Amino acid sequence: MAKPVVHFELWSKNPQQVSDFYRNVFEWNIQHIPEMDYHLITPDESGGIGGGIMTPKEGPWPGNMAFYIDVEDIKPYHEKITTQGGKILIPL
Repeated sequence: MAKPVVHFELWSKNPQQVSDFYRNVFEWNIQHIPEMDYHLITPDESGGIGGGIMTPKEGPWPGNMAFYIDVEDIKPYHEKITTQGGKILIPL
């Protein structure tokens, strides 16, 4: 069975500007959570998955977004990822 994407994050140095863009263009429901410095994207009845917009912390951030895939146990996927040419940037 295919493993679904269950969450995504967009990374930006100006998450409020990015939130305003997606809210205005695509009518996304985005709520700022100040105590987490996170902008939560909530899907509506039309479908889709939820996500977030944030400023990345220091670390090995390879790009400007991430997405999260639902698997039963992450450990076997580490080997699958590396044998297919992928890289593990943040080890378990």
